Amino acid sequence: MELVSIAAFEDAKKAARKAGDQLIAKCLGAAQAGDTNAWYDLGVAFSTGSHGVECDLVEAHMWFNLAASKGHEEAAWCRADISDEMTAREIGEAQRRAREWLASSARRVA
Repeated sequence: MELVSIAAFEDAKKAARKAGDQLIAKCLGAAQAGDTNAWYDLGVAFSTGSHGVECDLVEAHMWFNLAASKGHEEAAWCRADISDEMTAREIGEAQRRAREWLASSARRVA
């Protein structure tokens, strides 16, 4: 097995972080346009701490909730799954954020 230098490892981490940042930026842009798949993808990223974001179950629940509210079945399953790991207060906060996000996006469209 070939060992990777520390510099090469750090370069690979930076490249992965940059690619993750670009994916999140792309998803956020699509989310602004109401893309339910982008909402789901953001939920996955935040629930797993992938693509350059930290694991944040409140944020993940918010995105899954938005997608589920538009009929995304897998998002509904994921939302239920992470809810088992959250407090009632955290779930309430996620729901509040989802309502606020929908209200602010409605104002942007109007």
